[in-house]
Order: sequence, then C-alpha cells, then structure tokens
Amino acid sequence: MAIIAFICFIDDVKGVPAIIKLIFQIAAAVVVVKSGILIDGIKIGFLSDKVFSEAFSIVLTVGWIVGITNAINLIDGLDGLSSGIGIISSISLVIIFSLNGSPLISIVLITALAGALVGFLPYNFNPAKTFIGDTGSNFLGYSLAVISIMGVAKTYTAIVIIAPLIVLALPVFDTLASIVRRVIKGRSLKAIFEPDSGHLHYKILHKGFTQRQTVLMLYGISAATGIFAIVLLESGIWKALSFGLIVIAVLSVGYKELFKRQD
Repeated sequence: MAIIAFICFIDDVKGVPAIIKLIFQIAAAVVVVKSGILIDGIKIGFLSDKVFSEAFSIVLTVGWIVGITNAINLIDGLDGLSSGIGIISSISLVIIFSLNGSPLISIVLITALAGALVGFLPYNFNPAKTFIGDTGSNFLGYSLAVISIMGVAKTYTAIVIIAPLIVLALPVFDTLASIVRRVIKGRSLKAIFEPDSGHLHYKILHKGFTQRQTVLMLYGISAATGIFAIVLLESGIWKALSFGLIVIAVLSVGYKELFKRQD
C-alpha cells in the first residue's frame, strides 16, 4: 500500500506517465505474491483439485491485483462513484467470506475498509467536498484485490474463487470494454493508456441524467452483481439465475428511458 500511495500521491500532485504508474502497481502486487498470498488452485465439482504451477499462479495473482486496482481507478469518474461501489463490494465480500468460513483477518480487513468508506462517502457524494484522487482510488482497488484473495485462500472451490469477480463485475466490465475500445480506436496497444470519455458513467451522463442519478444507477447494478454472487454461493446456480432474470426484467422496463435519444 505504501508503494501505491507513493506513486499515486506524486501523480495527484504533478502527474505521472501511465506506464510508470503501471510498473509501480506491478511492484506492489509482487510484494503481495512474495508474502505468500496467491491464487494457486481450483476445484470444480467432482473433478480432482487443479493446482496451478508456480509461474501461472504468480502471473494470475499479479494480473488480478493490477487489474482490479486499475478497474476501480478507471471507474472513479463521478463524485462518490468509486467509494460507493467500494462499500457495496466490501459488504458483499463480508457476507461471502462469512458464508465461506474465510480467515478471520480477511473478514476484519474488509469490514474495516467498508467502515472507512461509509465515513468518507458523505463527503465524497455529489456535490463532493472531498475527492478521492488517484491515491484513494488505487488504494481502494488494491485493497479489494488483495483482501479478496485472502478471503478465498483456504478453498479451491470454483464458485468461491469466482465470487469476487462477480462482485466486482461492473468495474471489471468497464475496464475490459475500455481496453478493447481504445485499442480499436487507436489501432495500437499504446492507446490503452490514453484516457477517453467512453466509460459507462459518461455514456449515461450523455443521455441527460444528472451525476447523482447516474451514480445511483451504477450503485444499483453493483448491488445486483453482489447479491447475485451471494445467492450463487449460498443457494446454487438455479436460484442465482432466477435472481438474475428478475434483475434483467427490471432493467428491461427502464431500457427505453435509459437509452432514448435526448433532444
């Protein structure tokens, strides 16, 4: 966290090239890997345990930490958006860790993170009095990524390992869409590091919704993915799919309103 805070503080004050920030993020992830926190295996139903090779575990873990760190950073485009999604994700992970019998340290850390964000959000929600900055958003993403690994460290069950990915589906999807969009538009990998206004929150804003309305919509989507992950873990795939269909039906009702052309 000190590595993340150091480079992001400089970025907030003076600005740092994206590639330099990425190098520091990778370094921070390597520290975690060296401490023994790894995604090192998976078990799918009745199949035998699949233990990953050391090299694959390292790459997967570093990729997860760097990916989630940047996902939360990229979604931090509106007042209260990243901090609110952080609260929803943290609460979802608290429940998942409790159901899974995860290590106590992971439950304590994710609860502390949720509590800190609950105290911060009133000052960060639109109109914001305090801004999270790159230091805050990278810290939040890094914390969620590392704690989520700690929370599933004692199990190889596929559903448990996938659960944090489902909880963080909104920022992950937005980041993947940004990468694809920027590569296609810029026709090179360098374009990934170039900012644009194609993020989901900007698209909703362009439809005429206010910042508060946009943020609350995305809170709702994030809450839905969190509940889906919890239902999947506790009640199985069919009840989770049933809940997913209900959410899709509700979203369909407001589809025309959300995507209609504004005069």
